[in-house]
Amino acid sequence: MTSTIEATLLEQAPEAIVVKTKPRKQPPYHVILMDDDDHTYEYVISMLRKLFGCSEMKAFQLASEVDQSGQVVVDTTTLERAEFKRDQVHAFGRDWRINRCQGSMSATIRPAVD
Repeated sequence: MTSTIEATLLEQAPEAIVVKTKPRKQPPYHVILMDDDDHTYEYVISMLRKLFGCSEMKAFQLASEVDQSGQVVVDTTTLERAEFKRDQVHAFGRDWRINRCQGSMSATIRPAVD
């Protein structure tokens, strides 16, 4: 049971205002693999398949492109995930197939500009 004061207040209360906002989209970043002469195609393909989920064919295409052009975009994603993927590349380890290999390949991240 409501009192007359409560009923009057309920009648005078403005309707609830619902504001719908779209979540802001995070700007994309490229993960860029850099070429060197201390890693084999087998190493690069294996790394791309394990870290980025590439198919054998896609990994081979990316390995060929990094070999020919010196760098290749291997992923475009959020900043947080790009940093994580770059760090995974750096931590992947040396290529045991080449004695002079001292460690992992290099990767960098850059904003993906339209």
